[in-house]
Amino acid sequence: MYDFSESQIERYSRHILLKDVGVEGQEKILGARVLIVGAGGLGAPAALYLAAAGVGTIGIVDADVVDLSNLQRQIIHFTRDVGTPKVESARQKMQAINPDVKVETYHEFLDSANARQIIEPYDFVIDGTDNFPVKFLINDACVMAGKAFSHGGILRFNGQTFTHLPGTACYRCFFKEPPPAGAVPTCSQAGVLGAIAGMLGTIQAAEALKYITGIGQLLTNRLLTFDAKQMQFRTINVKRRATCEVCGDHPTIDRLIDYEQTACDLKH
Repeated sequence: MYDFSESQIERYSRHILLKDVGVEGQEKILGARVLIVGAGGLGAPAALYLAAAGVGTIGIVDADVVDLSNLQRQIIHFTRDVGTPKVESARQKMQAINPDVKVETYHEFLDSANARQIIEPYDFVIDGTDNFPVKFLINDACVMAGKAFSHGGILRFNGQTFTHLPGTACYRCFFKEPPPAGAVPTCSQAGVLGAIAGMLGTIQAAEALKYITGIGQLLTNRLLTFDAKQMQFRTINVKRRATCEVCGDHPTIDRLIDYEQTACDLKH
């Protein structure tokens, strides 16, 4: 049993008061390991909320440095951080919120050579990336490793997310392969409302905490979409494809693939 200090009891009191979480649930959170791929629009709110919740170890993967154009939506970064590696900027804010949390940083691109090794130590993965090749890479690596993960994507006023557990629908069950070049507008062409990133990233953080504590119903076999312009939410039920190339009954993909980048040319 975890030996809570008085300050930790006070810090996590609102979790402990929840009958579905309580002391046992907070112990699970403190012992959990979550990996966030992308310290941008989705990863930023997810990282802040998971750190505040007390997730014991949080990994952050991102090869970029903070750019002025990021600050419209990537709320973990401040103006003074422009030019700083995003993983370092994120680590500083997360540990400022909660010194209990251990932050592991990976200032590198996630690719077929390192994905399995980086993902392996973690219980849950949050996809906060902004491009299709890495989304398929995360999906395939997690499916192959038997890891749970949350997919997220935003554009303009819209967002979408689902959660994968072993045996449930994966990203390839929805979308077989990345779209061809030019089929999807880039962020620089279409834009994105900054607050959309917060809406989606916090949903992903909630899914991670639900998975860790074992409470509620996860977004498995369901795609949640929203249009913030009209403030309409929709849930689409889906099924695991028996013929899925990576999670199906007879998978045809048995190695990680580095697809060519087609979109998006600005970061979430």
